[in-house]
Amino acid sequence: MTAHDISLSRRNLLKGAGALVIGLSLPQAGRAQSGAAQAFRPGGAATFAPNAFVRIAADDTVTVLVKHIEFGQGPFTGLATLVAEELDADWGQMRAEHAPADVKLYANLAFGVQGTGGSTAIANSYEQMRKAGATARAMLVQAAAEAWKVPAGEITVEKGVLKHASGKQGRFGEFAEAASKLQAPADVKLKDPAQFQLIGKEGAVKRLDSQGKSTGKTQFTIDIRTPEMLTVVVARPPRFGGKVASFDATETKKIKGVVDVQQIGSGVAVYGTGMWPALKGREALKVTWDESGAEKRGSRELIAEYRALARTPGTLAGKHGDADAVLAKAEKVIEAEYVFPYLAHAPMEPLDGYLEWNAQGALARFGSQFQTTEHLTIATVLGLPPEKVQIETMLAGGSFGRRAQVSQHLAAELAMVGKAIGPNRPVKLVWTREDDLAGGYYRPLFVHRMRGAVKDGKITAWSNSIVGQSFFLGTPFEAMTVKDGIDATMVEGANELPYEVADFRCEVHATKVGVPTLWWRSVGHTHTGYAVECFIDQLLQEAGQDPVAGRLALMGKHPRLVGVLKAVAEMAKWNGPGPVDGRARGVAVVESFNSYVAQIAEVSLGEGGEPKVHKVWCAVDCGVAVNPDIIRAQMEGGIGFGLGHILYGELTLDQGRPVQTNFDSYRSLRIHEMPEVEVRIIASVEKPTGVGEPGVPPIGPAVANALARLGRGRPLSLPMVGGTV
Repeated sequence: MTAHDISLSRRNLLKGAGALVIGLSLPQAGRAQSGAAQAFRPGGAATFAPNAFVRIAADDTVTVLVKHIEFGQGPFTGLATLVAEELDADWGQMRAEHAPADVKLYANLAFGVQGTGGSTAIANSYEQMRKAGATARAMLVQAAAEAWKVPAGEITVEKGVLKHASGKQGRFGEFAEAASKLQAPADVKLKDPAQFQLIGKEGAVKRLDSQGKSTGKTQFTIDIRTPEMLTVVVARPPRFGGKVASFDATETKKIKGVVDVQQIGSGVAVYGTGMWPALKGREALKVTWDESGAEKRGSRELIAEYRALARTPGTLAGKHGDADAVLAKAEKVIEAEYVFPYLAHAPMEPLDGYLEWNAQGALARFGSQFQTTEHLTIATVLGLPPEKVQIETMLAGGSFGRRAQVSQHLAAELAMVGKAIGPNRPVKLVWTREDDLAGGYYRPLFVHRMRGAVKDGKITAWSNSIVGQSFFLGTPFEAMTVKDGIDATMVEGANELPYEVADFRCEVHATKVGVPTLWWRSVGHTHTGYAVECFIDQLLQEAGQDPVAGRLALMGKHPRLVGVLKAVAEMAKWNGPGPVDGRARGVAVVESFNSYVAQIAEVSLGEGGEPKVHKVWCAVDCGVAVNPDIIRAQMEGGIGFGLGHILYGELTLDQGRPVQTNFDSYRSLRIHEMPEVEVRIIASVEKPTGVGEPGVPPIGPAVANALARLGRGRPLSLPMVGGTV
């Protein structure tokens, strides 16, 4: 199959008559085909691609075009819920598809580009998608009113049925074609929350993507098979920063099924008729690497350097009062130094992508988390105008930050392997699990050096020196998070405290290391949450204060944090940390991505002193709870994800080479190790905020603080079990 004769169902969004398209704040002409959609069309015939979020077909299905990638966090269901609520649709008629890559129509309102991240999917789309549903409803009602010759104000809508007191009624599909010919109203009234039937209601909706995934019908990138397609794997340098000096493919080309071998920017690509010949061909490949510019330091060396840096003046990231002066005069200075290792994202589906192209255009199909930048990257590498390149966003098997790439390296490598083999030959690039774990783009290694003072039962000073890598400094995206030379993602959650401490100082050192790094689920809060919540607990213990009551006394300016902390204490029937009967409890509370989460973990020591987490209580305030079931699942998943990594997760470098290469050595939580989790969602009228990431940060310090009460002490170096340091 070649680029000029592909028929794309996701590009033929409105094929045929009887479809209603709803776009927001768009003139009538805005319902025409977008330039990107026309650039790649079957047989030269124009396809109808809408400037739209909602499609209602004659068969009565309502399809929501979702601008955010669905890789398990729930935007298909969440955004469809917003539309269905205002549309008064029946949930059984709702469907969801990824929207085309088109930044003019589908930009993330928090970023200005089309992309998913920072737990922004629901937050930036809440009003936008409700308006889409309300606009569709208004047009359907108007179409019915004109057909029935009755005032629109006399028509009601309930579960996808329009009704009039005269007894006339009809479903959406009956009026879709007529409604599509009407002028969209300039403004629509949204429901009062008191009228919600779906938003915030337990069990009101079922996930739209669950059935296909459960039955195996859902197609992921790795499942793609097309005629003449080649599977590609790439031999990459064993050390970061290495380059190809030379290679010998003689033995590789002897393997049946190997079609070609090409050097590309990231290494040497092996093309096979399937995965097995591509892998065997790569095994037989002989590559000489130029490692003159490669990173050769290991984790131990880097940690030692970071610890030394933490004892020198850094760049000021936050300050009030004079912590240095108070600490200099303090009778006793409490110190703690926390070490956080590199962490891989390790999603169940490693990176992969499909591409076919020729001079007329290109189609890429993969789990694209940032469609705008990846679209432009592919166009640039292939030398095609952006309007001739399309991205079809596929469902993806997880990310945790891995697919949201500052460097766009997956899109670039996909385009490079396609360009190297030439046009009219589809390619599927696949990273193996070993490629994924050894491929870099880890959560950066960090060290926090904490110093504090307590006097007369009160915390009088707090100082934190942070050392680690920035994945934004020196990149084209620097302006996104870097201000006055400080990358906000390095210090978020640490440069300002939720606790009232009169004298406070936070400094940061941005190191230069040749290991490529990237945001990881909960970004900076993954380490700052641990350091801050462990240290506040230690200082409160030194001051003789209860961990919950002591925190509450210092949180006067943060009522929503107070709310979740009180709620979780009530859930757990908190009466102190213990220990009681060999179990102790630890608490932590973290605001991240404008959501507030408090957790209490009940912990004991098992065989060999390994922590055993029995139960976790969790309270979350994320504003309006659109889908309570999904919020609860995200909290549970975040707790399991975070717990596995604080107990076992570590990506170690030995002389610059990654040590862990698969799940046998990159250990995570196993099913029998998952604790019981109880979640309470705090009722709120605030705008909805994210839940994909905020469940992760509190679990680590909650467990650590429980361990301190069991006499083991708060682990200063992660992971808690094993570890480099």
